[in-house]
Amino acid sequence: MLLFQPDHLARMQRAAEADYPNECCGLIVGQIDEGGTDRIVTRIVPSPNVSTSNLRDSFEVDPKVRFDLMRELEGGDDDIIGHYHSHPDHAAEPSETDRSMVYEPDLLWVIMSVEQSRVVDTQAFRVLTDPITFSPVEIRSPSLDHSS
Repeated sequence: MLLFQPDHLARMQRAAEADYPNECCGLIVGQIDEGGTDRIVTRIVPSPNVSTSNLRDSFEVDPKVRFDLMRELEGGDDDIIGHYHSHPDHAAEPSETDRSMVYEPDLLWVIMSVEQSRVVDTQAFRVLTDPITFSPVEIRSPSLDHSS
């Protein structure tokens, strides 16, 4: 399970809507719970999309953002636990382009579907290797929990 605070989801969605019709992207910082099954998000770090391909269907986190964040997190309790990006006018599920870009299978993938400048769906996935496939991960947030 991936546990977000409402402001984290809102920040990601605002970025996806602002960057439409291009893909937005960023990193997800957090911790793995003691049981090793849940990931608790502590921070969202947006990044410019520096992909050299078509920005409507590809993303690349700025290496400077990534390395600066890695240095900042060194020795602390938080780690980079995933990344997020948007799919303009496409489903919130991994594309063939996404499959070809799996370099760190330990990171979770959060994908937002954006239609006509509005996020309509957000899904999370973990990567399974050999062959590379994506398995859904439940997203929980107080804003999504009807009991809250």
